[in-house]
Amino acid sequence: MTQLRKLLCGFAAAVLILAASFAHAANEIVIGFTGPLSGPAAEYGQDCVNGVDMAIKEINASGGIVADGQKFLFRLEKMDDQVNPTQTVANARELLDKGALAIFNPVFGTAASLLSINEEECSEFILLAYTSSAKADTIKNNLFVVPAPPLTVYAKLFADWAWERGWRKAAMVVTLGSYGEEWRQIFRSNWEKLGGRITADKPANYYTRTDFMAPLKAALETNPDVMLIGGPSATTALVIEQARTMGYKGGFLLVDQAKMDSIAQMLDGTRLMENVIGTASVNSIPMPISAAFDKKYRESYRRINTWEAVMHYVSMHALAKAIAAAGTQDDVYAVRAAFGKAMPLLGDRYPGEVFSIAPSGRMHCQSIAQTISGGKFSPGNAYIWWTNTPEEFESVKKLSKTTAPLKFIKLK
Repeated sequence: MTQLRKLLCGFAAAVLILAASFAHAANEIVIGFTGPLSGPAAEYGQDCVNGVDMAIKEINASGGIVADGQKFLFRLEKMDDQVNPTQTVANARELLDKGALAIFNPVFGTAASLLSINEEECSEFILLAYTSSAKADTIKNNLFVVPAPPLTVYAKLFADWAWERGWRKAAMVVTLGSYGEEWRQIFRSNWEKLGGRITADKPANYYTRTDFMAPLKAALETNPDVMLIGGPSATTALVIEQARTMGYKGGFLLVDQAKMDSIAQMLDGTRLMENVIGTASVNSIPMPISAAFDKKYRESYRRINTWEAVMHYVSMHALAKAIAAAGTQDDVYAVRAAFGKAMPLLGDRYPGEVFSIAPSGRMHCQSIAQTISGGKFSPGNAYIWWTNTPEEFESVKKLSKTTAPLKFIKLK
């Protein structure tokens, strides 16, 4: 059987090589993206793929990278999966037929489906999954990279901030799926440890739903001081608008997928966003390169800059550096193992900083948070969450190029 598998694998490899022959003939490395590019989450998916696209264009314009003794350029192949895991897997298989070395996916529910296939013999690929799910850190997969901080940081931080404001009763209207369920469970645990009470838990599908009146009505009937809400920014904006229309005057805590700056743009300002707590806008954490990147991004894509765009841009650069460090564009395991050599990526050259990578594949990057009060965004706060000692924290602090004050948060 072993010999038979080798023969079959060799045949499959020959088919893949033939399918990708045009790319390799031109010395191109194919990078795949599968995510929501239509439907209610399309804005979110487009921000993600824009970041990859921008990085690839920059890398190619600078001459590409050297691997296997040759110079290579990158080619992006993007596909819409509408957050359907079955379609995600089908897309990945098609991307592999096109010769993809790595595939980006920005939704944990669909990324999980790819983790069941990305180590298949003869069809291996590196999965870069933009997810804050802490469950991703428990998955044993040798071809996994996670370019985002864990939601456990935000769930603890937001609970603490809400408690300090005197809020004691919280309702939850969070997106359906494993990501939303994880957010609700972890926030509930932090909130109840402080002595707070969850008055309602009404999950809703932020990827397909455009009317949230029913779950909001059920939540508001419990008279909460604050509501934990969120999913993609577009539908989160709709939830805020509908809640305010229904007379709700309390606070909002936004899951980290929902971005305050994007929501403010969709709502034509912060009038409806008083007492919102969420992940900070990109430009509230100043890096030496931030203004130049922001200008170029807006000019290139005619939309505001977001953390989705920034972290996909940074992680694509990390992937390119890892390929160059590994010296190969064929051995996916060698490339994944070389990610640590690509770091740190700092704010004098990149709009988001990555200091190191955990064995699980989680990139060590700052968590950022912000509030809106009096109609104005507060200064952004940046937190270092992966260090264990004051000495480790100080070493990261000295390395960082951001001019924002860095703070330490202890998760355990």
